Amino acid sequence: MSGNEVPAQPGEPAARPRLRKETAGPPVPGPLPATPPGASEATRLLCAGTYLDDTFRDAVIDELYVHEERFAAPSLGIDAARVLAHALRARRLERAWSTAILLTWLVAVVLSQGMTWGYFAPVVLLGLARFVRGLSTAWPARLLSFVLRWYARISLLFFVVVLALMAFTASRSGALSALSPIALIESLLADTGLTESSHGGGLSGMDGSLDTPGLGLAGVIAVWVALLLPVLVAVLVALQRGQFARALTRELSRERFPDVMADPAERAEGIRFQRLRDRVRIEQHGPLVMYRPGDPFCGAGEPFKPWSLSVELVPRTGRTAVPLDNGEILARIVPLVEALRVPSGSPATADAVRDRLRALEIDQCVFLPVDGLPTRAAAPYAPAAFEAHRAAALEEGGETRRHFLRIRVGGWHEGVVTTVFVRVHTQGGMLMMEVAPHVLWPLRPHFQDADRIAHQYRHHHYFGKAVWALTHSPRAAVDALLTLVRGVGGGWGLATEGHGAALPEGPATSVRELGSDDEASLFQYMDVARYLKTVQQRVAAGVKSALHEAGYQTAEFEQRIVHVADGGVYVESAQGAVGIGDHNTITNNGDPASAGDSASPKGRH
Repeated sequence: MSGNEVPAQPGEPAARPRLRKETAGPPVPGPLPATPPGASEATRLLCAGTYLDDTFRDAVIDELYVHEERFAAPSLGIDAARVLAHALRARRLERAWSTAILLTWLVAVVLSQGMTWGYFAPVVLLGLARFVRGLSTAWPARLLSFVLRWYARISLLFFVVVLALMAFTASRSGALSALSPIALIESLLADTGLTESSHGGGLSGMDGSLDTPGLGLAGVIAVWVALLLPVLVAVLVALQRGQFARALTRELSRERFPDVMADPAERAEGIRFQRLRDRVRIEQHGPLVMYRPGDPFCGAGEPFKPWSLSVELVPRTGRTAVPLDNGEILARIVPLVEALRVPSGSPATADAVRDRLRALEIDQCVFLPVDGLPTRAAAPYAPAAFEAHRAAALEEGGETRRHFLRIRVGGWHEGVVTTVFVRVHTQGGMLMMEVAPHVLWPLRPHFQDADRIAHQYRHHHYFGKAVWALTHSPRAAVDALLTLVRGVGGGWGLATEGHGAALPEGPATSVRELGSDDEASLFQYMDVARYLKTVQQRVAAGVKSALHEAGYQTAEFEQRIVHVADGGVYVESAQGAVGIGDHNTITNNGDPASAGDSASPKGRH
């Protein structure tokens, strides 16, 4: 792709008029190598997040799998279909482990003759303590959670000690002698007829204290099953954690993740999954954006100081002005924005420049409302249908169908995505300009730490792994039960709610937004501010160039757009000043360039 050309839309006719201006000059260094969305670092970490966060995983499945009537939101820098594949795989694995844990409990209850019910009260109290702590951070809640947690721990420890005493000293109802591993072996031999304690033979004859009248093999097994149940559950918990750690070193490793075809989650069978996966991949990266009226920019992230401006189209003295179409204005903006990809240093050092502006993406997109479509498949994603909408929306300036120039910079390995939507329209002798910047902030911290968590677990010593598993085993039964209950409820809803026959809806959320955090580092804030100021300055320069070449005055435009910062535009004219947005300094005289310069780059509105 040349340096001055808008990327072709999928299936675009070769003869289509392009938003570009021909320029001549020496060849310039090409953009940075593009990373496919399905192989991006952000996609990999979101896939890992489905194993770490069941709330995130359930939200992804609900949006893309359960509500199949909803269109997929634009996925900027990621592949939502691949995240869905891993979310479904993580859910299957969790349900399998939950089933194994509950079966272990059920078998233990039977074999222990009900002794394992002694674990029930401490486990419930531990779960209640977590619930209370999650309700509030006030000190009464923290105090109550502390009391419940330690009462449960002490009760659990007391019960285990009693079981251990029963197993090794066998003081049960005052009639049982010592129960030890030796006594267990003797009991097994006695029940099979290999020893005759009544004749003084075998082990009983050597030490009468090992005789266990009234207990028998079933009683011995019951005590040991109840005592070993936490160990068995801890083993299952450790194996489950180990499976996640292995996944981070195999299919989710940085080396193997780009190979989509080798991903076991992608090879999952199921007609519904394969159908929805293909549908998501058609919708998420297409130039057509199907939206719901309440959230048209769903998927683009958080609005970051959007602004608009109107100026009079006044012909210059001595020059006959020509009609100015929207396409002509955009044709002046595009090459100026694309020039940001070109390093400004010497040719010898150009290839060493890693500024993310070198990977800047620019394309045209059309926003269409979902209302009126009979089915999701009826959306005009076909190349010819989209081209018809693009050509009509470019000049019509309508309300529901809107054409935007979309400028995107994916920084920090797609961890921070800055997108600027630009719309221009001429009407009634005026030029209207709308600029809607949006930012996708970094992923959740524990998603970014997925490799660190897996590495620490894999390389931890066995004692540390055992302690971790034992401390997590009390909550494992409750978590397993809740997982299976949610699975039954989700399956019932999927079978009865009829989402497949519902009228189509716009996206309610996006996978990338679900995985985003609200905070960013100062470096990331600085990068976002730099990208936005740079792109918006080039956009304004393109509009000014279009006005000048069409024979219109540009003085008013230059005077009014002084600075775009901190949530609004500083606008000044001879009649007065207008501030659009928050945190603006407005004045009718003095140096306008000083307005808004002291604003913090962290302000987001």
